[in-house]
Amino acid sequence: MIILGLTGSIGMGKSATAGLFRDEGVPVYDADAAVHALYAKGGAAVEPVEAAFPGVTVDGAIDRMALRERVLDDADAMRRLEGIVHPLAGDAQKHFRDQARDEGAPFVVLDIPLLYEAGGYAYCDYVAVVTAPAEVQRERVLSRPGMDEDTFTSILGRQMPDAEKRARADFVISTAHGFEYAADCVRAIVALMGRKVEEANS
Repeated sequence: MIILGLTGSIGMGKSATAGLFRDEGVPVYDADAAVHALYAKGGAAVEPVEAAFPGVTVDGAIDRMALRERVLDDADAMRRLEGIVHPLAGDAQKHFRDQARDEGAPFVVLDIPLLYEAGGYAYCDYVAVVTAPAEVQRERVLSRPGMDEDTFTSILGRQMPDAEKRARADFVISTAHGFEYAADCVRAIVALMGRKVEEANS
């Protein structure tokens, strides 16, 4: 089974690009969705996160905005949070990979925002980075509810620069020209992975 890591900085269009892989029938692990599930009522992260950051739980679930305010500009707090959440998310990712392998999937995608930063690329055979010009990225991010310039800057400070990600990637998918162009890139990658699977099985 070939594993493609999909990553990209905030506002680059990574989640939409992950959807394009799903449209092609490729199983996709969504790291953001996995964390949402961990933070939801009954989620495995609720109790330990509340213990580490008292007051961030509302109605049995983690209030993500309250948690973000507590950790965003505090490196020690962020490390504590990552120490709780990353192992739990890692378990969810391993379950996805094991299930996909058991079901005979020839090719899967791991959609992980901090793929390089958190070391998740070690599980991947290839990495695709989703990119867009900085001005497009900024416009997209600042149009989101609850987002401002300071928050955007803080988030960027935790992410590997886009240029470095592109330099390290096996594939670069630009969303600057619209998502039909990105879809063409995705279809080309899926076709290439299909050929690689056939070669490996021949």
